[in-house]
Amino acid sequence: MELSFLTISEAILLLSRREISAEELSAACLRQIECLNPTLNAFITVTGQGVERGRSLERQLTSSPQGKGELAGIPIAVKDLFEVEGILTTGGSKIFGDYLPRQDAHVISKLKAAGAAILGKTNMHEIALGVTGANPHYGACRNPWDVTRVTGGSSSGSAAAVAAGMCLGALGTDTGGSIRIPAALCGVVGMKPTYGRVSLRGVIPLAWNLDHAGPMARTVRDVVLLLQVIAGYDPLDPACVNLPVDDYLETIEGGVQGWRVALADDEYSADSDVEVLAAVEEAAKVFAHSGADVTKADVSFLDEASLANGLMVQAEAAAYHRQRLAEHPDWFGEDVRQRLQTGAACTSTEYALAQRTQVEMRRRLEHFFADYDILLTPTTSIAAPPLEGTDAVGQARRLTRFTAPFNLTGLPALSLPCGFTSGGLPIGLQIIGRAWGEARVLQAGHAYEQATRWHTLKVISANKR
Repeated sequence: MELSFLTISEAILLLSRREISAEELSAACLRQIECLNPTLNAFITVTGQGVERGRSLERQLTSSPQGKGELAGIPIAVKDLFEVEGILTTGGSKIFGDYLPRQDAHVISKLKAAGAAILGKTNMHEIALGVTGANPHYGACRNPWDVTRVTGGSSSGSAAAVAAGMCLGALGTDTGGSIRIPAALCGVVGMKPTYGRVSLRGVIPLAWNLDHAGPMARTVRDVVLLLQVIAGYDPLDPACVNLPVDDYLETIEGGVQGWRVALADDEYSADSDVEVLAAVEEAAKVFAHSGADVTKADVSFLDEASLANGLMVQAEAAAYHRQRLAEHPDWFGEDVRQRLQTGAACTSTEYALAQRTQVEMRRRLEHFFADYDILLTPTTSIAAPPLEGTDAVGQARRLTRFTAPFNLTGLPALSLPCGFTSGGLPIGLQIIGRAWGEARVLQAGHAYEQATRWHTLKVISANKR
């Protein structure tokens, strides 16, 4: 067995049978990090606590096999926006270069309570304001499928680490697509839950009204296992909503028989690479063969939502970093500084109009999902662009056109692999559902996975280098 390429579900089963140990599992991931991180640059900080956690769990299991936690012994990586007590938390920035939190973010506490082993903090686009993963302070994160390509961002290292067997699952954040974009470009699964479903307390903010936290893993079932742990109400987070969390595993095997599925098909969607469109068309056929009623739908109105999201991200990021931007603009990389300055120049009228668009789009999609169970789109309009010569600001619009609208509206959205380009680069399928409909979105994703094999393919290029 390649322990570091086990799914979380497989690892939980093998750990429960005592066929592998938690210490062995973390050690396998740490060996993969030692081997590949010099090339991929997926981690900013490696704690080594995974092996220590594994030894501790082994002792606990020997003395008391019960109550060990849902993720006991599972090695997890965490985007370097999440505060972890006593562990450097940089935000991918020079600004927070020596920041050592005194307590864990709420979701980190939940992961630890579930028995997960935190292996380290992953690289990211600076302050999460970008989608390429090219970081001027900690170095660029490289795509495991082709190290000359970007990983996507801003949860760059989290996606690369999962794809390359450096961990079994990871946490990311998503403000305009920052979980789903790198998931698509690196060939893994990433989930942005409904806004307010997962606590953001203890997560360095980018845009308060648009930030989401969520899981990344190799399969939809693994994403379910992570989301089940981190989801839920946090009364100390003003954005968190007090609604019951579904049992996602209970419904995941339900299939899509009789579902009404919308496939984005319009001029806005057509402005994508032909191989991406072909892969998504084939994915829609899988849903049809699985018993769903697939209908082509015009969702060109998403263009307006994407533009509004982009304006709000930059304006709110500029508000959060206003003092640092005014006093030390040189602390920021060129592309991030440019976007912050654009956000700072946003007028109150422009921001108010974007907020109005946000309200209107939420209602429009509410009506849309009265007619459909889910919507299918590409996750990104292109596969991973080259790392060298890529304009980070220019690529943002191309990579976020399908993801950003669902940050603006806060709807749950899942990205999962649905094919490869002729050049061997992963292509992502995005599945979107109605508010608080994570269970349905995950059920649809799992049904697609069971009918295909894209999620079973493993990275080989990173290991060759």
